[in-house]
Amino acid sequence: MTEQDPAQSQEDEKKAVLVGVDGTDASYKAVWWAANYTKHAGLKLQIVCAYSLPSYAAVSFDATYSALGDDAVAHTDAQDILARAKAIAGEQGVEASTLIVTGDPSSVFVELSRNYHLIVIGNRGKGGLAERLLGTTSSSLPAYAYCPIVVVPFTDDEDHLLHLNNTIHKVAVGSDESKWGLKALDIAADFAQSWQAELNVLSAVPIYGTMGGIFSVAPSQEDMQHVVDSYMDDLRARVQPIRQRYPHLPINLKVIPGSAVDALTKASGRNDVVVVGSRGRGGFTGLILGSTSQGLIQHATCPVYVVPRKYVLEEEKQNKTIRHAEVFSTKPLQKIEGVNPVKVEAVPNQQAVKLEHAIDPLQAGQKNPDQSDRTPGLPNLTKSVQEAPKDDQSDKE
Repeated sequence: MTEQDPAQSQEDEKKAVLVGVDGTDASYKAVWWAANYTKHAGLKLQIVCAYSLPSYAAVSFDATYSALGDDAVAHTDAQDILARAKAIAGEQGVEASTLIVTGDPSSVFVELSRNYHLIVIGNRGKGGLAERLLGTTSSSLPAYAYCPIVVVPFTDDEDHLLHLNNTIHKVAVGSDESKWGLKALDIAADFAQSWQAELNVLSAVPIYGTMGGIFSVAPSQEDMQHVVDSYMDDLRARVQPIRQRYPHLPINLKVIPGSAVDALTKASGRNDVVVVGSRGRGGFTGLILGSTSQGLIQHATCPVYVVPRKYVLEEEKQNKTIRHAEVFSTKPLQKIEGVNPVKVEAVPNQQAVKLEHAIDPLQAGQKNPDQSDRTPGLPNLTKSVQEAPKDDQSDKE
């Protein structure tokens, strides 16, 4: 067999999406989403399973494994997991390649992120890979990766399975004037345009009693209305370049008094993807990740597309405008410690169908209509504007 040229291998990875699996249903759901996305985007898919010794069964795979410290057994179990994941991708019409990572997955995945268009991981699994990659704000993959990260939810806060659409109809983005917020807006617009979807641009007004609140006491309706109007003017200015680039893209603007994480969590209930920027240390990353009880990723009911700090900074260093299909300085997989390409055969089709029924039954996971964005104790000053596509650019209240 002819060995692949390392330069060609790196170029292939730049056009690939990487999805992590650990044998949990949550990780298989991430494979389903990633396969559907790569098929639409015309990208390649690679599936990676990570384990560590000596206690891989306790911390890396799900609880169906009993052997500890046996690398051969762990490797075989990883191949079995990859075989099931590959079958799920095959059900979407995607032929995936497979990798095994040994050692600490968090550091290896950060290194791998230099090579890929996107990394996808599942959430709400019981421990395992998701817990180790999401971790805390200070060590999380979405905070430190060199490419965007999509976190796919498995259940809602009441443990109901979530149904994910295989067509993206609505994309939401949390927008502010920071470089991180502007890049998130740019990526969200590209994403929505590629699916011919609707783009919903949200801006949250920090109020009294919230982090960074602009009032020390409850504001009057007149004062709050003035602030909301000002935020809406800023939002119109930020989306103007998007409207010029994509004149036929339907854009809705929404200013919401209150917490950004609350606004985005609510938006996840009525959109197919939520896009957010990450500053890395503190800042909005705390809202994205936060603690188990506060973070957007922990409560979102649709996939969260995170644009990491390092991704934005690397673009600045290159002093050029790049699209997110491009990746920065890369390293061949063969030179990344702990990464081993493997070939596995997908499990039979009937097993893949059974897995799909377990992770996303059609009869379950229907999203409830979104409730009011009204903040308790304040006037309902949420303001929405639909930016008309084509030639009519007048605001519609």
